[in-house]
Amino acid sequence: MLQPKYGLDRRGFLRLGAAGVVGSSIPWQTGLGNARSEADQLGKGKAKSVLIVLLSGGPSQLDTLDPKPDSPAEIRGEFNTIGTTIPGVAVCEHLPKLAKQTDRWAIVRTLAHREHNHLLATHVALTGRPGPIPKGGNDLDRVESREDFPNFASALNYVRPSSNGIPSGVSLPNYLIEGPLTWPGQHSGFLGPKFDPWQIQADPNDKNFRMDALSLRDGITTDRLQSRRELLARFNHDRSNSSGLTHKESIAFRDQQQVAFNLLTSGKMVEAFDMGREADAVRDRYGRNKFGQSLLLSRRLIEAGVPIVQATMGIVQTWDTHTDNWGKLKNTLLPQLDQGLDALMEDLVASGLLEQTLVVVMGEFGRTPKISTLPGETLPGRDHWAHAYSGLFAGAGVMGGQVIGQTDARAAYPITRPWSPADICSTLFNALGIEHDVTIMDPLQRPHHLLNGTIINPLYTGRSS
Repeated sequence: MLQPKYGLDRRGFLRLGAAGVVGSSIPWQTGLGNARSEADQLGKGKAKSVLIVLLSGGPSQLDTLDPKPDSPAEIRGEFNTIGTTIPGVAVCEHLPKLAKQTDRWAIVRTLAHREHNHLLATHVALTGRPGPIPKGGNDLDRVESREDFPNFASALNYVRPSSNGIPSGVSLPNYLIEGPLTWPGQHSGFLGPKFDPWQIQADPNDKNFRMDALSLRDGITTDRLQSRRELLARFNHDRSNSSGLTHKESIAFRDQQQVAFNLLTSGKMVEAFDMGREADAVRDRYGRNKFGQSLLLSRRLIEAGVPIVQATMGIVQTWDTHTDNWGKLKNTLLPQLDQGLDALMEDLVASGLLEQTLVVVMGEFGRTPKISTLPGETLPGRDHWAHAYSGLFAGAGVMGGQVIGQTDARAAYPITRPWSPADICSTLFNALGIEHDVTIMDPLQRPHHLLNGTIINPLYTGRSS
C-alpha cells in the first residue's frame, strides 16, 4: 500500500539521487536540499486554503499582464495599456479593476516551462511535473491516465487526509474534456480514485443550480443515514468474496462510499453550495456568468474550509486564441476576469480570508509574441508559447504591489530568473505548511518530493532574484 514518507532526510535523498532513483523521476528540481531560508519561513503555513484560477487554453501575456507598447505592431497587438497602483507598471486597458487593485497582487512575468501542447502543459501546470512516461506524437497518447502524477489537491489529500467531511479539493465548474481527449493533471493519477478531488459539473450561474448529491431525501436524518451506513458496511463485508469484484475494485468502491457519506453528513458543504444564500447584489458584483459565479462559489467553499479549490475559466481551450484574439479578449474574457477577480478580492479582504488564502491565477502557458493568422482564417491571433508567461499571486503572506521577473522586448523569453510549475508547486505546498522533505511513492516505489522546485521567495520578500 502506498504511504506518505516523512523519514527521508537530505543525506538519504542525495544517496538515492546518486543511484539514479530520485533524480531521474523528479525533473526541474531547482532547489531541493538547500538550507531553508528566512524567506521560505515567511510564507510557510500561512495558507489554510489555496484557490487556483485556471485560465485554460493559455492567455496572452502581451495582451494582459506583460504588455510591450513600444514593440512593433506585429508584436504588441491591438490593445493600449493603462497604469496601475505600482509606479511605472502598466497592464492591458481592458483590466481596469485589476489595475486599481495591483497593490494586492504580485505579478510574476517570468513563468516558464517546456511544454507547448495543451494536454502536456496542463499536466505540468496542475502537478508541477511533466508526465511520468514518454508521450507519443498524437494527442490521444497524451490524455489523462492513472500513470499521471497526482494534482495538487490529490497530493494534499494523500499526505494530509481530511477526516471532517470536507474534501481536500474541489474543482469546478467543468472537467476538461474535448471529444476523445481528457486533459491530464485533473485527478490523483497513480494514487488511485480514493484521492481524486471532487469535481463539479454544473454551472453556478444556472438558476436551477443545486448539488443533488448533497441532499438527503425527505425523511432521512443524519442518524438514520449513519444506521444505513453501518448496515451497508456489514453487507459489503458479507458479500466481498462473492461480488465478482477484484480486491482493488472492492476497496475503490468502499472508498467512494466513504466519501459520499462524509459529504452527506457535512453541513458546511451543503450550505456552501446553496448559492441562494448570497444576496443578489453580491452575485451581481461577481458577474452573472459562469466564471463570475464560479469564483463566488469558490469563495464559499474556502469559507467552508476546503483546502484547495480550482476554478476554471471556460472549457478546455477558452483562452486558446489562435483566431480573433483581441475580439475574444475584449468582448468576453477580460471583462469577466476583471469583474470576477475584483469582487473576489474585495470579499476576501473584507472577511479577513485573504490573510489565510493563497490565490493563484494562471494558464497552462502563454501565447506567441508574433501575431499570426491560421490558414483559412481572416481574424489573427497568437499560438502556444511556454517559454514565458504571466501569473497573479495574492494572499497568505504574499506582498502585493510588485512585479517579479522581466521578459525581453517581445515578452518572448525571461531576462531574469524564470519560475517553473515545480516552483509554483513548492510555493503552494509550503504555504499550506507541508514540510520540504515530504514524499510520496509511485507504483514502482520511487520517492517523489512534493516540494520538487524552489519556493518563489520574492513573493514574500519583495526582492527579485
